[in-house]
Order: sequence, then C-alpha cells, then structure tokens
Amino acid sequence: MSPTSAEARRRSPLKTPSDLPTNAITDISAALTALLADVFALYVKTKNFHWHMSGPHFRDYHLLLDEQAEQIFDMTDEVAERARKIGGTTLRSIGQIARQQRIPDNDADYVTPEDMLSELREDNLHLVSILREVHEVCDEHNDVATASLIENWIDQSERRTWFLFETTRQSK
Repeated sequence: MSPTSAEARRRSPLKTPSDLPTNAITDISAALTALLADVFALYVKTKNFHWHMSGPHFRDYHLLLDEQAEQIFDMTDEVAERARKIGGTTLRSIGQIARQQRIPDNDADYVTPEDMLSELREDNLHLVSILREVHEVCDEHNDVATASLIENWIDQSERRTWFLFETTRQSK
C-alpha cells in the first residue's frame, strides 16, 4: 500500500515540489549550501576588515568595504532560497558554516590596509572559481534558473575583485 501524497508531505514537510530529479536536487542544494558557507565567510571577513580599517585612506576603504559587504550579504538569502525552491535544504547554523567554508577567516589582531584589500581580492577571486564550479553542477542537471543567478554573482564578484585590484595597485 503506497502512502498518500498528504502522508508523504508529513514525513518530508520541507520537500518543495520540483521537476528536477532527486539526484539533481541533492547535488545542487549541496553545492549551494557550501557556496552559502563561503559567502557568509567572505561577508564576515569583509565586515571585519571594514570595522578594523585604519590609515590615511580610511574613509575610502571603509566605505568600499561596507558597500562590498552589503552586496555579499544580499547574496545570502538568494543562495539559501534557491536551494529551498528546488526542494533542498541549506545551512542551519554557524557551526555548519565553519565546517563547510573554503574561504579562510582572518582573526589577526592587526592587518595592514593593503593586506586587507589584497586578501579580499584573492578571496573574491576564489569565490568566482567556486561559483563557476557550482554553475557546472547546475549545467550538468539543466538547472538554468540557478545557473542564471550564479552568472550575476560571478559578475558581481569579478567587479569586487577588479575594484580591490585597482585600489591596491601601486602607481609608478
């Protein structure tokens, strides 16, 4: 005797209906969850450097990092909700972020402004490569909606990388 759809929903109350096969939902939501951990790690690091900025270019760098942190934070809800829209789940705790993040923290007592900007440039570049990997997973499963979102996030991350690069470039 097979369970009714109401009984199945009670056993899996978070199972959002999707036309993607189960393996696609599993693969894509896992990739999005790991991505979300990285986005949160980059957000916190960007805010850390924003809060601890010092030096002669304080105002410009402080404002740049605040703008970038806001853009990064705006990604978090979109990433998490995309995983839920396709029928998956996503992050549940700070501990899970710590276990899954691939962008390293920086807990140093002091980091020079130039090192902060350079580190964030490299982290944003790393995020671009992570986004491309997630895009490949989406392509493999023909999830064009998630791939489309990722393309915009790649563009945003490349722009942040560019601004950080230009900010740290030495004049001759």
